[in-house]
Amino acid sequence: MKSKTVELNKVGTVLLERSSRAKRISVSVRPFKGVRVAVPYGVSFEAAQSFAQSKASWISKHLIRTERLELQAKLKSADDPIDRQAARKFLVDRLDYLAKRYGFNYNRVFIRNQKTRWGSCSRINNINLNMNLVRLPQELIDYTILHELVHTRIKNHGKQFWHQMDKLLGDAKKIDKKLAAYEFLLI
Repeated sequence: MKSKTVELNKVGTVLLERSSRAKRISVSVRPFKGVRVAVPYGVSFEAAQSFAQSKASWISKHLIRTERLELQAKLKSADDPIDRQAARKFLVDRLDYLAKRYGFNYNRVFIRNQKTRWGSCSRINNINLNMNLVRLPQELIDYTILHELVHTRIKNHGKQFWHQMDKLLGDAKKIDKKLAAYEFLLI
């Protein structure tokens, strides 16, 4: 069996799902998706259910936060739809400007309505940007674009990556924390 849905006390419905990538049992709570428990092969669903039940207070806390994020996302998207063409033009122009200003090169750019991330950089230096970036303050838009541009040179989040980000922006991790406040726009 690949997955199983169970009811947990004080939590509600939980999806237990086999994962070939999981090395240990892990719990995630995602907006509009609910609670998921990744179950590695070799671990029983019963053991995973017991583990999830032991994390019931953590799950409950995150379910409350998730409900708030879902509500914010629904209200925002209903009140303020994005003009996709205008968002694309703005983000591509900003990417080109920052790449030129700081001496970065990238391959192609894609603007998408991603649900889990603000941006990404592929191994061949294609950059993906989330169109919801246009809803953010300029500082956070530039931070996200520069984050992906730095990934064209440094493909991980190690010390060298953050050193480069700090050279460009000052305290990059502080800006990264500000971005977390806008997580509800990713939903």
